[in-house]
Amino acid sequence: MSKTQLFDLDGKIAFVSGASRGIGEAIAKLLAQQGAHVIVSSRKLDGCQQVADAIIAEGGKATAIACHIGEMEQIQQVFAALREQFGRLDILVNNAATNPQFCNVLDTDLGAFQKTVDVNIRGYFFMSVEAGKLMREHGGGSIINVASINGISPGIFQGIYSVTKAAVINMTKVFAKECAQFGIRCNALLPGLTDTKFASALVKNDAILNTALAQIPLKRVAAPSEMAGTVLYLASDASSYTTGVALNVDGGFLS
Repeated sequence: MSKTQLFDLDGKIAFVSGASRGIGEAIAKLLAQQGAHVIVSSRKLDGCQQVADAIIAEGGKATAIACHIGEMEQIQQVFAALREQFGRLDILVNNAATNPQFCNVLDTDLGAFQKTVDVNIRGYFFMSVEAGKLMREHGGGSIINVASINGISPGIFQGIYSVTKAAVINMTKVFAKECAQFGIRCNALLPGLTDTKFASALVKNDAILNTALAQIPLKRVAAPSEMAGTVLYLASDASSYTTGVALNVDGGFLS
């Protein structure tokens, strides 16, 4: 009996934002292991290049491209480069996000509010628009938005971040409904508490961590690699009839 080819990404071009570390890095490496040529992207090229080099050293295919998705000009530039260099895009993983403030919602700073909205909502939206246009030209593709359980159950002192992640969940359904006719699927991953630099304010604070673990049936923090398998499923033919879903990977937190 032969192994399934459902998770085979040979010949696919995948773009992963926020891929220089954490969940994005784990996603980029797994997609590459399954045969995709992965465009590793984040704000700074150095970190992207390190991940791309690690993928290539293991026999995979990767290219590093810097892009700050909070800057509209950079989104336009990166898709111009993708068209020129690859001519197509099969998989987009919107993972880059920001959460610059950790405070009571009444103390929300306008600058932090705007930055969070610009990256987490506008950035995801127009990355998806540009990717969708490119996918439409080639018969389809898969868009995966990394949202958060905060989009369902707001995190304490993470007000505007939680609001933006709720928007990402709804955005996922919008693109799923309107782009299905073009063969484009759009789904969301909702990570629970994961051991990343991004979540260090939570993971490194014993009081917050213990409170969080008390609400997680699996009683532990996730490793970034534990998020990547869900993205592989959503990127591959294994999920060919799956679109518009928000899949929580949270150790049972939302159950």
